[in-house]
Amino acid sequence: MFNETKKSIEWGDETLTLETGKVARQADGSVIATLGETSVMANVTFAKSQKPGQDFFPLTVHYNEKYYAAGKVPGGFFKREARPTEKETLTSRLIDRPIRPLFVPGFKNEVLVICTVLSHDLVNDPDMVAMIAASAALTISGAPFMGPIGACRVGFTDGEYTLNPSVDDMHDLRNNPDQRLDLVVAGTKDAVMMVESEAYELSEAEMLGAVKFAHDSIQPVIDLIIELAEECAKEPFDFQPVDYSELYEAVKAAGEDKMRAAYAITDKQERTGAVAEAREAIKAALTEEQLEDENLGSALKKLESGILRGDVVKTGKRIDGRDTTTVRPIVSETGILPRTHGSALFTRGETQGLVITTLGTGDDEQMIDALTGTYRSNFLLHYNFPPYSVGEVGRFGPPGRREIGHGKLAWRALQAVLPAATDFPYTVRVVSEITESNGSSSMASVCGGSLSMMDAGVPLKAPVAGVAMGLILEEDGSYAILTDILGDEDHLGDMDFKVAGTEEGITSLQMDIKVAGITPEIMEKALAQAKDGRVHILGEMSKALSEAGDFSAHAPRIETMQVPTDKIREVIGSGGKVIREIVETSGAKVDINDDGIIKIASANAEAIQKAYDMIHSIVAEPEAGAIYNGKVVKIVDFGAFVNFFGKRDGLVHVSQIENRRLNHPSDVLKEGQDVKVKLLGFDDRGKVRLSMKVVDQETGEEIKEEKKEG
Repeated sequence: MFNETKKSIEWGDETLTLETGKVARQADGSVIATLGETSVMANVTFAKSQKPGQDFFPLTVHYNEKYYAAGKVPGGFFKREARPTEKETLTSRLIDRPIRPLFVPGFKNEVLVICTVLSHDLVNDPDMVAMIAASAALTISGAPFMGPIGACRVGFTDGEYTLNPSVDDMHDLRNNPDQRLDLVVAGTKDAVMMVESEAYELSEAEMLGAVKFAHDSIQPVIDLIIELAEECAKEPFDFQPVDYSELYEAVKAAGEDKMRAAYAITDKQERTGAVAEAREAIKAALTEEQLEDENLGSALKKLESGILRGDVVKTGKRIDGRDTTTVRPIVSETGILPRTHGSALFTRGETQGLVITTLGTGDDEQMIDALTGTYRSNFLLHYNFPPYSVGEVGRFGPPGRREIGHGKLAWRALQAVLPAATDFPYTVRVVSEITESNGSSSMASVCGGSLSMMDAGVPLKAPVAGVAMGLILEEDGSYAILTDILGDEDHLGDMDFKVAGTEEGITSLQMDIKVAGITPEIMEKALAQAKDGRVHILGEMSKALSEAGDFSAHAPRIETMQVPTDKIREVIGSGGKVIREIVETSGAKVDINDDGIIKIASANAEAIQKAYDMIHSIVAEPEAGAIYNGKVVKIVDFGAFVNFFGKRDGLVHVSQIENRRLNHPSDVLKEGQDVKVKLLGFDDRGKVRLSMKVVDQETGEEIKEEKKEG
């Protein structure tokens, strides 16, 4: 009934298995990849014909995590998986980026890739397994895919690279000083196609070494997929790229001069308008049959690409007049919004980000329910890209995949320099509002985010800047690496290479390649050129702010204190009664975690001190010999009970009230009276012994017994 094919290799410390032929047999390609006990099923389908008038490649990738994979039931009211989580969205993009350039040029049939996590051993991250499964499913599907690709994750500990570190090792790098890198690489047998990383100030050489290590490590995976495909791949889809060379020549003859003149304009808005006019002029010169040709869009793009790319490689001069290494003019401003905790406006050429920082308490931490468990995050970065930032009308609503991806890239770049939670016990939320865009608004978010947090008084380890690099690689092997690319250079170029970091090293690296031909030499040169650009940008940023400023008057103050874990119950009280009383009495917010770390927050210093004193009185132990302020709570024949330490009461025996004989304690005391007592110690049964007569009731000082002269 089933025609199964199964292949395995030992990869790193685990067994990697690919199997097909038993499940989802109606899909064009279906593969279940298993690493350890983490299994992901990838199913590929593609349309056998192109939609009429289709002028782009409609590839869609969905990565789904099923809670049953880890033996969990989803939270929420409906108890089923709903909208994609951030992890699912980011992994969908991670799979899409390296496979999209590998489809045969001109293929515009709809393709759908769905990756479903079936089992998770909580050791091997399913995102890498999903990329391998998707690559294998595409390779056997018959689709015109020029793969396969392999993928892996790389860590860096004690100067050594590690292949596919465990989920626990990668969970929270900020609190794991031994692990300095979380790098994901995907590539073909000959070239690296995609890089995504979070790093802790690695040098350019260390980062390049990690990429090379990853590319070497994925070779066995690529060989395994090829071995699988040799046994079970479907017949290749009969796709013949359309030859539109005649149409291209007609387009070129009709408007090359106009298009070249349009791209000679340095101002973006004027250039965009001139390019649109050149397109219309070209269309006006074409025949009715040429206008109806579905390859007209491709011919126009090819003309624009040839003009932009050829001039840069030949002359080194770009469409805005810069050379290949110059960064556009930068203006940095901080403290521009009066009521926010921190704000910055970062402008680089025609790209601008208004970035705002808000400081919150432990109540503001984000709870994340993942397959590996529920955890909290105290650093949030949200990126918004409204249509007006590029002078367009369009959809305005909740964040899409692009916004989530760009925000996470900026998050990775900045989180490496945040202070430890024990040193700065705040939840930090950064929001980047992109108000103008013409090239790398994500890197503008990094620069603006760094300035905004310093403006809010966040003691960053060092300022962070980011720069986007581009590549134009010609068929003859000549190339040009571009610093601080424009939107057009990103759209028509061959590489988008974003590098962020401090003066000391790289904190984040993201690379997407559109051609399968980048060499280690090109990558090394791009990293070196990016460092020069990054250092220049840091210098421009320092003109506005180079270190943490004054703490905002509008931000809450937070003090932390540590209490023994066995005292947590006493601080909280039955049903939370005690901690509610502390909050109501002091006016401060109080947050306590399972480790006994208590955060007390308020804009009022007196409220913080009051809450601190109330908690201290609960958890601290009275010291023998110390003098305390107390209140008489009960009078009996043999003495008086005094509340002297939090809720702790002790007995002042009638003989310890005054230095004279009393008939009854009520002769000098009454309930509710304030007194000063010294803790003499504890009796054999642990009862507290107090004394009033050895303390001056006016000054609170101990009365020293005078020595008699002999």
